[in-house]
Formats: sequence, C-alpha cells, structure tokens
Amino acid sequence: MPLAAEVREHLPTRRPIWHPAFWGLVLILAVFCGIVGYLLNIASIERPLMTVIVTAVAALSLLTLGVVYGILGRKAGMESSDAFWRQTRDLVSTGRLVTGPSGGVVYANEAFFEMFEVDSSDPLNSLEKNLSGIDAERFRRIRLKAGIGEAASDEIAVADPAGLQWRNLSAFPIENIPGYIYWRAEDTTARHEMEQIIREEQDKLVDFLENAPVGFYSVDENGQFLFVNNQFAEWLGLPPSTLVGGERRLHDFMEDEPQPETPLYTFFGGDGMDSHGEVRLRNARGETFQAFVTQTIVPMVEGQGLRTRSVVRNLTPERKWEQALRQSELRFKQFFEEAPIGIVFLDLDLRIVECNGAFRQIAGMAPMGKGGDNDPPAPLLRDLIDEKDKEVLLHQIERVASGIRPSRPIEVRLKGEQNMVAAFFIRRLEDAKGEASGFILHTIEMTEQKKLEQQFAQKQKMELVGRLAGGVAHDFNNLLTAMIGNCDLLLLNHGPGDQAFADIMQIKQNANRAANLVRQLLAFSRQQTLQPKVLNVTDVLGELTNLLNRLLGERIELEIVHGQNLGYVKVDQGQLEQVIINLVVNARDAMQGGGRLVIQTSNLANPRHLPTPGDQEPMPPGDYVLIDVEDTGAGISGENLERIFEPFFTTKELGSGTGLGLSTVYGIVRQTGGFIFVNSVIGEGTKFSIYLPRHQMVEAAAGAHTVTTSFDPVDLTGVGTVLLVEDEDAVRLFGARALRKKGYKVLEAKGGYVALDLINNAEEPIDLLITDVVMPELDGPSLVHRVLETRPDMKVIFISGYAEDSFRDRIGDLPDLHFLTKPFSLEQLAGKVKEVMAN
Repeated sequence: MPLAAEVREHLPTRRPIWHPAFWGLVLILAVFCGIVGYLLNIASIERPLMTVIVTAVAALSLLTLGVVYGILGRKAGMESSDAFWRQTRDLVSTGRLVTGPSGGVVYANEAFFEMFEVDSSDPLNSLEKNLSGIDAERFRRIRLKAGIGEAASDEIAVADPAGLQWRNLSAFPIENIPGYIYWRAEDTTARHEMEQIIREEQDKLVDFLENAPVGFYSVDENGQFLFVNNQFAEWLGLPPSTLVGGERRLHDFMEDEPQPETPLYTFFGGDGMDSHGEVRLRNARGETFQAFVTQTIVPMVEGQGLRTRSVVRNLTPERKWEQALRQSELRFKQFFEEAPIGIVFLDLDLRIVECNGAFRQIAGMAPMGKGGDNDPPAPLLRDLIDEKDKEVLLHQIERVASGIRPSRPIEVRLKGEQNMVAAFFIRRLEDAKGEASGFILHTIEMTEQKKLEQQFAQKQKMELVGRLAGGVAHDFNNLLTAMIGNCDLLLLNHGPGDQAFADIMQIKQNANRAANLVRQLLAFSRQQTLQPKVLNVTDVLGELTNLLNRLLGERIELEIVHGQNLGYVKVDQGQLEQVIINLVVNARDAMQGGGRLVIQTSNLANPRHLPTPGDQEPMPPGDYVLIDVEDTGAGISGENLERIFEPFFTTKELGSGTGLGLSTVYGIVRQTGGFIFVNSVIGEGTKFSIYLPRHQMVEAAAGAHTVTTSFDPVDLTGVGTVLLVEDEDAVRLFGARALRKKGYKVLEAKGGYVALDLINNAEEPIDLLITDVVMPELDGPSLVHRVLETRPDMKVIFISGYAEDSFRDRIGDLPDLHFLTKPFSLEQLAGKVKEVMAN
C-alpha cells in the first residue's frame, strides 16, 4: 500500500447521513414546527406571516441539527480513531509520528517517545533542543527537506544515561495532503555498535600489518610492489606510496647481484612456491642490513599472474644482541675471573665445578681443566681445608643445604705453607623446581686482616700494659723519692766513719736500682722525661765503640758501618745509647758460641706509608736515619717474635734478665717519634731496624725548651720563700726538710686549694712554687694557671713521676716553668731550686 494511502487510512472520517441520531433530530424538529404552527394559529396571526415564521423556525432548526450532528459525528470518529491508534502503537516497535502543517502531533506511537524522550505537545522542537553539534544539524536538514516536500533520512546520536544511542530518522511528506509529514524512527544502536567493532578490528589488523615489528610486502611476477607495510618501507628508506606501483623493483634493493635465473619476485633461486633464507639488502639511503625473508607464492585473485606473501625480519638488532650477549659473556668471565674475591661453584658432592683466579690463588690451586678426558678430576673442597676446620665447614654447608641462610661467614684455615685464612660466604643454588643443585662460595682472604686483628689486640695489650706500667712507676717514684731523700737526710748526720753509714748507703743503692727499673717501665710506656738535642749518630756510635766491645767480649766480632753524609737526629743521647746497648746485649746473649754483630747506619727516603708491626701506626713518608743491628745468633721463633716488646717477657733462664730490655728499646724509639722493625730467621740470626726522623738543621736554633744553668754542686744553700705542694706526705716532708736545711723558708700544702689560700694570705711574698702535677681536686697545671693570674712573676717547678711531655700541652707556653723528675735526691732538689732561684 502506498505510504500516503497508509497514513490517509488512519485519518479521521465523516459519519453517513443515515446515522440514527440524524433521524431523531428530524423527528424532534417536526414536532417543534407543529407546536410553533399551532401556537401561531391560536394567536390569530395572518397566514403569510405565519408561513414566514414557520419557515424561519424550520431553517433555524435544520441549522442547529447540522451543527449538533457534526459535533457528535466528530466526537464519535475521534473516539474510534484513538482506540485504533492505541492498539497499533502497542504492537509496533518502530517509532512513528505524523505531524500537521503547524508541526502539531496528528499521530505518534509510544515507541517514538521512548526513543527520543521529547515533549508530546511539541516533539519536533523538543527533539531539536535535545540534540547538539552535528546531530542537531542533521535533524534540521531532514526537517527542512521534509518541509519543502522532499523525503529525507539520516542517523543521529541521542544522549542516554546508558550511553550514546543511535537512531535512523526518516521524514516522508504525505502525498496530496499538504503540510502533513510522516516520521519514522528505527533504533540502530546495535547495528552501529557492531559496525564500530568491525571497524576497530579492521583498524587493529591494519595497524598490526602496517606497524608490526616485522616487514610485510607483496610483489607481482615482475617484482613490482603491490603492498608494503610501514616497517619494511622504513627499512628500505622510502614511503609505502612511493614503493607501491612505483618504478623500484624488488631486486633493486639487493646488496649483492642475484643469482642467474633468479625470478624477479624472489630473492632466491628456484621456482618453488615457498622459500626462505637470509639476504643482504641496501636501502635508499645506502645503508645495508641483513634480513631473513620467508615468502609464499600464490596466484592473483583475478586468476592472471601471481603475487607473493612475504615476511621480513631485520636481523640487525639480533646481530647486535648476539654481539652484546658475547660482550656480556666476556665481561662476566672477566668479572668472574678478575674478581678480587674468590668465587667457587660446587656440586652437591662439594666438588669444585668452577672457580676464579682469586680462589685459586687463595687455595694454591693450579688452573682447572675444561673437563676433557685427559684433565685431572676436579678437587673436592674438603681436600683444601685444614683438618682442624674441616668439620666446622661441612656442618655449615649441611645447614645451608637444609635451607638455613647463615647470617655471617665462616672463617677457615687452608692447607699449605702460607697458612692462609679465608672467610666463606656459602649460599645454596637452586634449579627451576626450587631444589638444591649445588652451592656458591664467595671467599675473602683474611690472612692480612687476621694479622691486623692480632696486631690491634697486641697494640691494645701494649697500651694497657703501658698505662699499668706508667701508673705503677708513678707510685713507685713517690715511694723512691721518699726513700732516697730520707737516706740523704740521714747521710747528713752519719758520715763515712759512722757505723750506720754502710747501712744507709745500702738502702740508697737499692733504691737507685729500683729507680732504674722504674725508668725502664716509664721508657716502655713512653712516659719518661727526655732531653732531646740534635745529634749525629756516627758520633754517638764512635763514643760507644769501646764500651760495646767490652760488652761483647772476644768471641764476638763487632763491625760498625757508618753511612756517608748521615743526617742528624733529635733525640735524648742517653736514651739512644741505652737503645744501642740493650740491642747489643741481646745479640750477645743470642750468640753464646760466638758470632758477628754488624751495626750499620744509612739515610733512607721513604716515599710511601709502610706497614709496621705491633701497635705502631704506618710509617709516614719522609726522610729517616736508619740504624740496623744484625747478629748471627740463634734467631727468634715466630710465636716469640710477636711478644718480644712486651715488658717482663723473656726467653732467658730464670734470673738471667728482667724482660725489660727490648720493651725499653721499643718505648724510647716510639717516644722519640721513630719506628722499630725486627726480622729473624731461626738458625741464621736477627736484625733490628730503627728508623729515626731526620732532623733539619734549620730547626736546630729552636733547641729544647728547658734551660740549664750551671752552678757549684758543692754550695746548694740559698735564701727565699718556697711553697711546696705535694699530696704524698712522705715526699712533701722530705722536700720541706731538705730545703729548710739548705736555708730556705718552706711553706707546705697538701693540695691545690690549700696552696691558693696560703698564697692569698701570705704575710710575705713567695719566691718559688714547687708543685706536684697529679693531685686530687685541683691538679698542678690548674693551680699554676690560677696563681699566674695574680702573680705572673711567680717561678714554678713541677715535680712528677710522669714524663714532662704528658702534661706539657695542658701548661702551654708559660715562662719560668721548670721540671724535676721523680725520684730525686736531696742534691738534685736543692740544685734545681738554686738554679731556678738564681735565674
């Protein structure tokens, strides 16, 4: 059925004249007219006039009848049409709408309003307001064409909470009914989404072909390109548009001339349908690259000729990766072989699968074979470990094999003459299933570290012994000062002819021997007082030659080799002589059957730090004077060599030595700023090397800070007021008595604060302050600083059992400061006081 007829069929129609309601109205009109005539007859109205009136009434009645019928008929027709359209709307899913000339709704089904959700009173304008952008423009174009009588159709997108919905909207002007338009809308969302999916899949396929990391191309039988993707075109250095249908042919890009009779559509000879292989290509830029081509030959779709389906893989990255892999393997081998720590791979039987050079050096192994038939079997790890540590190592490996990860390495000793010590970091190797497949060992050679640890421990022990020796020496010096001093006081009253003279002298001599031992302890602990001066070692040895010959005896030959242009040193001459004598005596005792002793001096320029034994820090670079004392004695064993500088350590028979000889040498050399080395071979002899810093003569003018004034040792008397501050009662009482006997007025104080009170409240000025260094509460240096604030001209003498250097930094460069070492005799005390008072 034509569309106009279809729509026209649903428009409202007129009812037929024979409708029952019409005849009812006619009957009512006839009755009405009769009643009017009767009334006019009664009223005696003239007949012509009555005729006119009746006619007018009849016409009016007919007119009224027509109007009423029209209204009733239209109402009935509309009710019938609405019922029809309501039934049709419920059955049709396509949206339908009929609008009149004014744009009003003549008909619309429910599907149309569900599709567009517009105002039912003005659907077209409401729909246009809901649209935006190009969709609104499309709708206006459809509406405009329909308004001028042309059918139009287009797709528009409608916003919806569920997402964008697509509608195919068509408008058809109704024939022969001007202004009426039939609108039809179909839901095309599903079709549009399917088309979008197809387009996306096509785009993906095109994108894959165009931008795949491999090349795709197709040529015809003449080698002309039919298709080239972007990747292959990029490799060839030309855009696809230039290659496809262009003048360049497949063989134009070959680096080498093709083989004779090679078809134009392939790089390879033969006429097979499938072929593959490597080929070297040159692109438009003149760059060459290696490629692997796989192709299949198929007939054209039209059936005329043939074409290829070809895939190209650029081998340049692969070649670079292979080169990088070889380089990586080479670096790994170098890293493995040249690593500063040992690396070992073990199998589950603890057999060495592979190890690097550092481990071979630690373990003393020869390079391993490559697993050939003639190569010796790989060694077992347990065969390289010292028997004492083998069980501990195996236990640790068992723990690692069970999954326990040790928190610290295990230290083991290796077999061999070098007595190597190594730390093993053991880890388990696992296969893809997580099961143990072997072990990896990282090995660090610990021999030097162990030696350093032993040296550090030795240094701490030496320092501890030194502090102990220094403390003991200080206390002994106080006791010996009192003993020697009181002996001197007794000797003032008991001359050589007195019966008690011999006993007093015996006491004093033993006290002096004890003082000598104390000095050796202080020398070891580097706390003795030194009086350094610039010396030439050649002169010192020259003065000692006769004494050394007497000490060695006739069975030992002494040879002294003096270095040429020997530098000067700044040392205490007496202490340097003590060092030489002690070493010579030790060498004599080591050569019981006779031998040869060589003392050699030389200049040495040390360009770098040298490691030193014991507690000595590394010897810094500089110029040194070297004194070598070398004998041909029995030598010193390794275990004893580590302890020879310890005080009271001796290998001599009981009663043959004090064990302080070498410890004294060590202390004097170190306190002087030098270094001492020892090298010994059993059965060949021992060599002691002493390095003393070379002194520059330009510094000689500075001299020592202690100024010595000569005086008559017989006349030790003097005058003046002396304040003696000493916390040891015996020392203070002896000193006070001794100075009083020499003519001085002596004030005594047991501590620093008592001395301050005496100075502040003294009735007469104090000429000299003698104070101990170490005292409780207020020590000597602090006392002197406070006294000099009010009495800057005060003369001061420090007395102490410690070395002057140990507290010199606390005093500073204050003038008129002097020092007297404990133990001292009466003459030494009186002489020092007279010297200071005289200055």
